[in-house]
Amino acid sequence: MAHAKNVVSAPEFIHQTPISDSLAAFASSLAWQDIPAPVVERAKLHILDALGIALAASRYDYSHKTLTAMHGLAGEGPYPVIGMPARLPLRDAAQMNGFLIHALDFDDTHVAGVIHATCTAVPTVLAMGQKHAISGREMLIAYLAAVESDARIGMAAKGGFHRKGFHPTGMVGAYGAAIAAGRAAGLTRAQLSDAQGIVLGMASGTLGFLDEGAWNKRLHAGWASVAGITAAALARQGFKGPSKPYEGKYGLYDCFTEAGETIDWAACTHDLGSDWEMLRVGIKPYPACHLVHSSADSMAALVQEHGLKADDVVSVRARISADCMALVCDPIDIKRRPGSGYDAQFSVPYAIASILVRGQLTLAELESEVFTDPEILAQCDKVTCEPDPGSAYPKYFSGEVIVTTRDGRELVHREQINRGADERPLSAEEIAAKFRSNAERTIASDQVERVLDAIMDLDGKSTPTEVAALLSPA
Repeated sequence: MAHAKNVVSAPEFIHQTPISDSLAAFASSLAWQDIPAPVVERAKLHILDALGIALAASRYDYSHKTLTAMHGLAGEGPYPVIGMPARLPLRDAAQMNGFLIHALDFDDTHVAGVIHATCTAVPTVLAMGQKHAISGREMLIAYLAAVESDARIGMAAKGGFHRKGFHPTGMVGAYGAAIAAGRAAGLTRAQLSDAQGIVLGMASGTLGFLDEGAWNKRLHAGWASVAGITAAALARQGFKGPSKPYEGKYGLYDCFTEAGETIDWAACTHDLGSDWEMLRVGIKPYPACHLVHSSADSMAALVQEHGLKADDVVSVRARISADCMALVCDPIDIKRRPGSGYDAQFSVPYAIASILVRGQLTLAELESEVFTDPEILAQCDKVTCEPDPGSAYPKYFSGEVIVTTRDGRELVHREQINRGADERPLSAEEIAAKFRSNAERTIASDQVERVLDAIMDLDGKSTPTEVAALLSPA
């Protein structure tokens, strides 16, 4: 490995203020009056979305197995677990809540950073918000400090973390979690910088789950939260971390991207406090990897426009970014035969077949009786994938579907900008409807409305402690 390979590509950069110090300065000085109202409103909606997903995820077997493991490690504690009749110690609750938010792969995504931005920040600010009895406004500030930092750290790599085999949500998210935890705990600028350096020895998360549909990815968000909380606690007591965890030798970009990658160093700290990446975080309309959404929407558009039925279709060619194919297209035989709901979430052929046969791709389509349905699998066999030379990735998750019909027609639909992205955002009403649909799978409708009201009043009277109490089953 050629160490510091990405540092030498920008020698003028390394003499400037360390990235960790710039992010620490932003996080420690961010004041409520500095945040534009649209950013506040969007932050509340994204927190609402995350909590609804967690409530839905709490019903699944893998969530109960994970809770049993967490409880077995440290026993009872004072911190509620979302949607489950359990309380755990601080870090175990953060681990569990992060797991739940990310478990369904239905959580939001910052496209340019290729990172799920909220699933690491929310469990952190929820736990630390209760511990330090902060206000709803302070919770929102800490949350935004994490999202703004994570988005920039992720986008600087321009997809390089994925190409190396790492999952940025778990790895990059630990840095934002440290910043959020530190802000909630009242750390100084110097301590926040140290916390990021400490995280360098903790951040983790690879793509090794992909080949088998293993559960590891679900753990990454909560583990990032645990790492960030731990790093902040150490920094608060004077523990020293490397001052250049990002740009230094053996730093994040040096060790977690391939040799020859060009890092956009300026992106790490661009326009902090004036250009809000929060407004570029997309909320998912489908419970699946964001890379399949445009394929699903393209198929849905053709079904609606032409009244297509499964028997009408001879073949489907799906075009997506070449950089994304390894995640959701390859190997094609495996993607056509998902072995679990999780496999189905990372399969372009399955997303297209689900739309074609059932007219939707919801949590119901991730159940075993559906992803093993011979009719759907027959449609999966019709789907091939190929690189999309016109893709806007990584800015947007573009997709195109080309259908050949039995009567000889070739039907084409393209989604250059994925639905839910900053240029095509879901409305507040659509996000609230998604929250209700998810949350009502676990808690009663009146409790759902109380959670919604509390989140939308975080800039008023609501507090993290009050929100956490509402998230437990009645």
